[in-house]
Amino acid sequence: MAWTLDADRPIYTQLVEKIQMDIVSGFYKAGDKIPPVRELATEAAVNPNTMQKALAELERLGLLYTQRTSGRFVTEDEEMINKVKEEMASKHIKVFLENMKQLGYDVEETISVIKELKREEEE
Repeated sequence: MAWTLDADRPIYTQLVEKIQMDIVSGFYKAGDKIPPVRELATEAAVNPNTMQKALAELERLGLLYTQRTSGRFVTEDEEMINKVKEEMASKHIKVFLENMKQLGYDVEETISVIKELKREEEE
């Protein structure tokens, strides 16, 4: 199944974000071998060169590394993975808070809404 990509943003950036999400969520665990470029490109329905560029960026960021003749692997540095996870969470929260602010909610009201929704979900 093709990945859901947004035509309004660069594909390469979305590929980096998707694979980062797969790593921090545990889909790809520390030390796991990831599928080859062509396989990922086919799965995402993108050009292999675009996927190669995204994977090279993830290597530059330190989330992936290449072992000659063996392929690409997720870093075994759990601390780095957790750092990226925290950065991604912070980014999502900032966007969420800005959206709530645009709706007229302050932080305390936003927290109340979240608590109420969570309470309803648990019932």
